[in-house]
Amino acid sequence: MTRVAAIDCGTNSVRLLIADIAPDPAGSAGSAGGAGGMLTDVERLMEIVRLGQGVDRTGRLAPEALDRTFTAMRGYAELVERHGAEKVRVVATSATRDADNRADFVSGVVDIFGVVPEVITGDEEATLSFLGATRELAALRPARPYLVVDIGGGSTEFVLGSSEVEAARSVDIGCVRMTERHLKDGDPPSPEQITAAAADIDAALAEVRRTVPVDEARTLVGLAGSVTTISGIAHGLPEYDPERIHLSRVTATQVHEVTRNLLHATRAERAAIGVMHPGRVDVIGAGALILDRIMREYGFGAVVVSEHDILDGIAWSLA
Repeated sequence: MTRVAAIDCGTNSVRLLIADIAPDPAGSAGSAGGAGGMLTDVERLMEIVRLGQGVDRTGRLAPEALDRTFTAMRGYAELVERHGAEKVRVVATSATRDADNRADFVSGVVDIFGVVPEVITGDEEATLSFLGATRELAALRPARPYLVVDIGGGSTEFVLGSSEVEAARSVDIGCVRMTERHLKDGDPPSPEQITAAAADIDAALAEVRRTVPVDEARTLVGLAGSVTTISGIAHGLPEYDPERIHLSRVTATQVHEVTRNLLHATRAERAAIGVMHPGRVDVIGAGALILDRIMREYGFGAVVVSEHDILDGIAWSLA
């Protein structure tokens, strides 16, 4: 048994997973596709810090965004020490990749955790997301190959594979980035703003199709907060319930309806939704639109929703 700590610092949130990993007797604990080993949560936490605030426009991490992120991380570091994690890995993704001053982020993380954060590429992010998302899918027996879609704040990762990654692509369409580009000046946004955002998303999806043979996929697997929130809304949950959301199924019709309602709702109306995290209120419309366009453009009739994603992949990588 190994106790590990995984920290995922994205564009919108910073998350912590402290977990115990028991190796597979056959030695396949690090493999994907649902085989080998067991991961048991000790702590699983998330805070919305909006590290990517303004990065799409300025190319820099804002001082106040760094302060919010480091404050959350200091709390996480106390938990890592308290629980005695043997291995720690800190991974940063889209916003930090894009920032000219990412050295400020790196030095702050070293001061807090004593380890150098890895500012990973989109391909590395895709591989970790696939590993984290697919280990538990075998019990559902969904058709393979999977198209795993991780809708983040700054980017979205597309990964095709059955038990290993066969093709992957990261594109700069995320819920924060699309909100800041197109949807921030409307309550609710105008039809013209929504059309512009959809066109931006569709252009990125066309780029993905050139690299990833999406038409070969038989099951769409959706990850991250936008997707899990949509599932909670679609299933009428009164509050966020990860156990009911994990491995749930949402039809394309439900996604289309939820997306339409979110994009036509005011901020106050979105904030009143029971499953809505306060930090997602401003960006959930864009996140829903990304998922909706993926399902429309690639022809998926449903999405399997996973609560396990890159954070779990980071933890498994430490086994």
